[in-house]
Amino acid sequence: MLATLIIVFREVLEAALIVSIVAAATKGVAGRGRWLGAGILAGLVGASLVAAFASAISNSLEGTGQEIFNASVLFLAVIMLGWHNVWMGSHGRQLATEMKEVGHDVTVGTKPLYALAIVVGAAVMREGSEVVLFLNGIASGGVGNSAMLAGGLLGIAAGGALGFALYFGLLRLSLNMLFRVTGWMILLLAAGMAAQGAKFLVQGGFLPPMGGFMWNTSWLLSESSLIGQTLHTLVGYTARPLPIQAIFYVATLVVIGGLMKIVGDGVSNKAKARNAAAGSVAGD
Repeated sequence: MLATLIIVFREVLEAALIVSIVAAATKGVAGRGRWLGAGILAGLVGASLVAAFASAISNSLEGTGQEIFNASVLFLAVIMLGWHNVWMGSHGRQLATEMKEVGHDVTVGTKPLYALAIVVGAAVMREGSEVVLFLNGIASGGVGNSAMLAGGLLGIAAGGALGFALYFGLLRLSLNMLFRVTGWMILLLAAGMAAQGAKFLVQGGFLPPMGGFMWNTSWLLSESSLIGQTLHTLVGYTARPLPIQAIFYVATLVVIGGLMKIVGDGVSNKAKARNAAAGSVAGD
């Protein structure tokens, strides 16, 4: 449930950020509420179509085809999660600036009102489609529907509430810190998904296990227990991991975590350079 909550919260928050920025920038423009609503509705419809398409593919496969599909969904989710973390680390501020510019252009009349629906609809559909993909990956790992539903509803409620708080200017927390914490949590989710994907490929006979089980901690913490299931979805805990699973887990941490570090350092250095340049200009 916690894994679902984190992912849904993160995606809903990002969609809510875009919607709230555009809404705040166009406050007072006649008719903007209808276009914003139309964009949100269109985005939800698009994400629902993606969900239906993914479910149809999953139900049509049997045998090793199901193993391939589950592994493909998991690895695609890992790639998307990694790309998402790295991209947001370098373009988060730029995205907010662009959304403000769209709102300003609509307000002054240089862009039509339907531009709001396009921007908001694209954001909601993109984030909704990513939720569908990620939840398919979590479901492939054995999480029950009831736990996913509870986590999803809590994530939607928390992300939506924070979006409203942003719109009304009530948020006092640092968004940079919020995204940094959730980014590292999602990194652990991605590593766990990669390990689960490797296990599916081993079960389908497409990858060698690289040896027997590395250890067996079922006596200490069973995967079927509440804590075990929670750690399994959050950080990829496995009571009896195969060596190939450990390789995929560590490789995911190193590759995505390294890219996050490189991009984060680059953004920080650019910010320091801009501040230094601004300071020297002010001093002159």
